[in-house]
Amino acid sequence: MESIPTGERVVIGADFNGHVGEGNTGDEEVMGKFGVKERNFEGQMVVDFAKRMDMGVVNTYFQKREEHRVTYKSGVRSTQVDYILCRRGNLKEISDCKVVVGESVARQHRMVVCRMTLMVCKKKRSEIEKKTKWWKLKKEECCEEFRQKLRQALGGQVVLPDDWETTAEVIRETGRKVLGVSSGRRKEDKETWWWNEEVQDGIQRKRLAKKKWDMDRTEENRQEYKELQRRVKREVSKAKQKAYDKLYTRLDTREGEKDLYRLARQRDRDGKDVQQVRVIKDRDGRVLTSEESVQRRWKEYFEELMNEENEREKRVEGVNSVEQKVGF
Repeated sequence: MESIPTGERVVIGADFNGHVGEGNTGDEEVMGKFGVKERNFEGQMVVDFAKRMDMGVVNTYFQKREEHRVTYKSGVRSTQVDYILCRRGNLKEISDCKVVVGESVARQHRMVVCRMTLMVCKKKRSEIEKKTKWWKLKKEECCEEFRQKLRQALGGQVVLPDDWETTAEVIRETGRKVLGVSSGRRKEDKETWWWNEEVQDGIQRKRLAKKKWDMDRTEENRQEYKELQRRVKREVSKAKQKAYDKLYTRLDTREGEKDLYRLARQRDRDGKDVQQVRVIKDRDGRVLTSEESVQRRWKEYFEELMNEENEREKRVEGVNSVEQKVGF
């Protein structure tokens, strides 16, 4: 358990061979009230383990008849020794836990069933900041217009004022008015950068045809959907070819050459995966997850690698010492 990162979901189901007992006085944070009989030494070890690992004993949180809590039955003896444990933060995902009577997993043991609903948290869309379109200054007409408007905003002065904060705000405001700002919408998907209006319209018509066919399974609706499906494929192929032709033409220009070098540098950085190492093992095989412990382990490794003798050198030195002793 110590080797598993705390952010990972963990569920343990096992025969712990201990009785956690009925009631939870003093142990409310790790178990419920609905155990069986009295706690013994092994059961106390289970509770201590749950406290140390911040886990909960799932069986004890659900009020069931004793027949649906007993996991071990042999003759007149009946008790609870099989438990399911999960992290306390995931207890809200457990909706039920009980013993299935009549189903035998092993001799004298009964099957314990836990119903768990995994909750997937949706990431909130982050708002993209609206930015001034400064790249338009590459065009001569935009640059000249911006220069004239800025002079007017500064009162016709050729030399900039000493107060830089005021001047910078005037420049930013003039840039927003003359050059405009971005929409703040998300960037286009990397996989659909070649889409155009024809493809969008075709896909919308295909979706409507699919919905119509789902509602009324006639041969006519099926043929209409299949025809639109083939048409959309042709439109997608044409849009891709057109986009790639435009891209290749741009690569022959000076701006395209800059983009090509930028992409090459980015691919080179992505290929260096040294920064992607998040966990390694220590000397004893335990997984280290914190950044500080990972860096410390790398330091120890390289110190040993650079300063210790390898096995071949040790064998050579051993042979030399033996030859000296015997007089060779």
